[in-house]
Amino acid sequence: MTADQDPALLRRWNATLLAARAGREGPDPAPYGRNLLARWAEPQRRYHTVDHLRAVLDRVDELTDQGGEGGELELVRLAAWFHDAVYRPDRSENEERSAVLAEKALAEAGLTPHEVTEVARLVRLTVTHDPDDGDLNGETLCDADLAVLASDPDTYARYAAAVREEYGFVPDDAFREGRAAVLRHLLDLPRLFRTPYGAAVWEEKARENVERELKELTGMSGKE
Repeated sequence: MTADQDPALLRRWNATLLAARAGREGPDPAPYGRNLLARWAEPQRRYHTVDHLRAVLDRVDELTDQGGEGGELELVRLAAWFHDAVYRPDRSENEERSAVLAEKALAEAGLTPHEVTEVARLVRLTVTHDPDDGDLNGETLCDADLAVLASDPDTYARYAAAVREEYGFVPDDAFREGRAAVLRHLLDLPRLFRTPYGAAVWEEKARENVERELKELTGMSGKE
């Protein structure tokens, strides 16, 4: 989907960048938004699509509406736009390349050095989804990005299937091994969700989904 096909999402981008600039002069935000939406619509994507971007933005709004998790929410929203802006499933440096893109684009678009640095830091944080205690920006972004794990079983199954499609070039055994490692990393985190709302509403369901997928993967590979 292009920006022309999703004007509402482009308007959200424009509003976010203008709010982050807080009245400071800068270039028209729309071309940056169109570029990002074109990236999110690339053909190699099956899960990391415009729909995922929209979902993460919606979850940031949900967290804000459910008590205001604090932090610099416009910077969190900008980080959501950039966090998978560069995405190639056959590469391991997507988050780093996305962060570098954010640094270049947002500096040009009129953000301060602090703001640019913070957005890039948040993008890099999505490698581990393990923010430090008290990192309100990081907690909000990571919770919003992982909220799909707390979906209903059918939605979760579609999410897992879409991830598998993105890695269609990987043989089944290798995919199961790699995916299982990702799921184990998530389960080993002290908490999947760090915001009070995420911990209360999403944690239990997400762990059930992840544990179920892990059992299915290891069962398929002949492991107990």
